[in-house]
Parts: sequence; structure tokens; C-alpha cells
Amino acid sequence: MSQQPAILLLAHGTPDKLSEMAEYLQKVTGGRPMPQHVVKELQNRYAQIGLREEPLPEGPPLTRWTLEQGRLLTELLGQPVYVGMRNWHPYIADVVAQMKSDGVQHARVLCLAPQNSRTSTGLYRRALMEAVGDSFTVDFIAGWADEPLLALAFAERMWPVWAEACAVTGTRVPILFTAHAVPCRTIMSSTTAPAPHPGAPIPADGMQHYGHAQKPDPYPVECKHTAMAIAHALRPVGLTDADWFFAFQSQGIAGAPWIGPTVPDTLKALAEAGHKAVVLQPVGFLCDHVEILYDIDIDFKAQAEVLGMQLTRAESLNDSPTLIRAIESALHRASIHLAPTAVPQTVEAS
Repeated sequence: MSQQPAILLLAHGTPDKLSEMAEYLQKVTGGRPMPQHVVKELQNRYAQIGLREEPLPEGPPLTRWTLEQGRLLTELLGQPVYVGMRNWHPYIADVVAQMKSDGVQHARVLCLAPQNSRTSTGLYRRALMEAVGDSFTVDFIAGWADEPLLALAFAERMWPVWAEACAVTGTRVPILFTAHAVPCRTIMSSTTAPAPHPGAPIPADGMQHYGHAQKPDPYPVECKHTAMAIAHALRPVGLTDADWFFAFQSQGIAGAPWIGPTVPDTLKALAEAGHKAVVLQPVGFLCDHVEILYDIDIDFKAQAEVLGMQLTRAESLNDSPTLIRAIESALHRASIHLAPTAVPQTVEAS
């Protein structure tokens, strides 16, 4: 039997091949089928980042990098780390079954979505607890956006890209931090409509429907706090509050309104202000996947070019050693209930 808490990392999941898209999207929407035009559009986007009819030998980016993060954390901690996905293989339920078989009695569980939201963290927790039942006890870490090492990991990726962009253009190039948008209704308080059962018709207020909410969702505020912490970490190398902006990206292509401001609107405003370049960094994603490799590297870059701007992006965290230390720190803090340090670490000019 396990003598120390097991570690379980949870992530979104992504299909292994294009023909799995419709099934995958039904997992995302809780069993409600997506319109065929949405399925086709997403197949097109995934195809442009390399997904094919046959599984990639190394796996799709999100799966490959998430499993690598689990492996690196295993090396750092000196103990096995389990990794489960909510919407695709390896499913959370299957990984929990393995944990039961391995004799796990207690687990510390962390979502690889640092900002707490009922649309992500809340759904992960529900899937986890349904699978665990009363088999073992769980410490569930609802959010770790305030982890100082997380901000430092992002800052380490941003600094060389921003420095080069400023040197090449001879200007102070603005930084645009982004996070994945969520439906407007999910961050509102006092919603009362119950969540539809799997396979039910699409609700009148949109495809993405997450049920009851008794208080505002913390997600938008936590996303902006992450951006502020990264900006703070970059102060020693010259970043000022006037140099950075924030927007939400990847709004849904079906359903009700999603929160903004959007990246396209923000790019247009920056172009109208006379900027000829922008450096973008998504702060809610810990590795490459379609919202980065397509939405940013293909779609937003093309939109920027039309506006007369050059868009570059900070490298994703992926296998960042500082990210792995940030995950370790978040797990450790949860185990001893310590508050975060007030000021994140900073990068230094080289």
C-alpha cells in the first residue's frame, strides 16, 4: 500500500486523430453533439497543426507535453506521478482505477489549468470525485494562479522574445497577455438554470452550459492577476505598466456570448495606436495545443499582418524546469496550507 500521498495531475485532453473529433467534442460539451460545421472547422484547425487520420507517433502536442510534465515531476519528486485527462485518453476514470489497483490511500490532485474556474477546475473535480468515490481520500487543489514560480516560468519565456522584438524594431513593443475565454454566463452570479443532462438539446443560452452558480467565478480575476505577476517579474528588465495589455482568446464558435476583450479587437486597437509589432503570451496554458499552435501562430498572426503588425509569441512552458518546480511548490503549499509569498521572483537582464 502507498505510504505517501500519490500525485495526480489533471488536464483537458485532446483527440489523437481527426476522425475522433466529433466524439471528443461531445466529451467537452457533456454529451451534447456539436453542429457538423463546427466539427469540420475544428478538424481543419487541428489538421493545420499536424493532426492526421493516423495517430502521431509522439502523440498530439497537448498529450505529449502533459505526459512529459508528469515525467519531469516524477524525476523531481522521486515518486510516480499519475496523469489523467477529462475529455480524452488517458481518462481520469481509467487513471483513478489504476490508482485504486496500486493501493493508493490518499492523493494530492492538481489541475494543469492554474486559474480556478467552474468551467475547467470545477469540471475536473466532478469527474475526479465521481471516479474516486470512497476508494481513497483526496486533497484537491482548486487553483494555483498565485504561485510565484509560475509567474517566473512565464517571465523566463517572455524576456528573450520581448527583448529581441524591441531591439529589432527599435521601439518598446507592447506585450499582450491572453487567457482562454469562457462563456459570459459562467462568470455571472445567481444563475439558477439547472445543467442539462447528457445528450439533451442545446440550451437556449448556448452550447456551453455549466449549471448553477451561487457567486461570481474567480477565473477572469485570477487570469489578470497571473498577467500582473509576470509583468512584476519583468520589472527588473524594464517592463512598465504601460508596456502590457490583456485580452481573452479562443472564444467559442458555437453558443452564447463569451467574455472579452478579444485578441482581434485588442490587436486592432494597438495598430490604431501606431504599434507595428506585438509579443503575445498566453498565461492560462502550460503547453502547446490547438489554442496556441493554431489560434495564435496561424490565425492571430495573419490578422496582425493585415493590420500591418508583426506578431511574435513567447515559447510555451512545455518542459520548463521552473514550471515543474512551480507545480512541486503548489503541491507542497497545499499539503502544509501555507500562504504564497507576497512578491514573485523576477528575471534579471543578461
